[in-house]
Amino acid sequence: MAYKLGDVLISREDISKRVKEIARQIVNDTGKDNSVILVGILTGAAIFLTDLVREMPEDMDVRFDFMSVASYGDSTTSSGVVRIFHDLKNSIEGKNVIIVEDIIDTGLTLSHLLDILKSRNPASLKVCVLLDKYERRKTEVKVDYCGFRIPDKFVVGYGLDYASKWRHLKDIKYVVDE
Repeated sequence: MAYKLGDVLISREDISKRVKEIARQIVNDTGKDNSVILVGILTGAAIFLTDLVREMPEDMDVRFDFMSVASYGDSTTSSGVVRIFHDLKNSIEGKNVIIVEDIIDTGLTLSHLLDILKSRNPASLKVCVLLDKYERRKTEVKVDYCGFRIPDKFVVGYGLDYASKWRHLKDIKYVVDE
């Protein structure tokens, strides 16, 4: 089956505005500690994380690291078993940590990733997602910072892809059957 780009779901202007708002929320929530480690989940969250950290003030102690994870199952469902392909370079013990993810749908992978990172004893652990497909949730995951709730449609752009294509798009667009 072939796919093509559909209409814009979220414009680059709306994304930029919301990223700035989320950065302000994180800064306000960090408070006097003024220190946070953002953990970007590769590859989809790389653009979101990059734009997010650029909106944080110079006097804030902002660090970031990346993980690459996948959950295995058949082609339509997650087994819920998370395999780490690339782990953090530094310890998060005693640190304020925020997982930065491009999209959450079933919540299975993110739930297991939270369990893995909690076992590393951070001072705090929060979740920041650009997109939330809440209708698909199979397990509850507390999302502390959410860019947009979206319908259960396949989307690409701003880091999200289909078969490694369309990550570079500045807008988030629907993917439709050709």
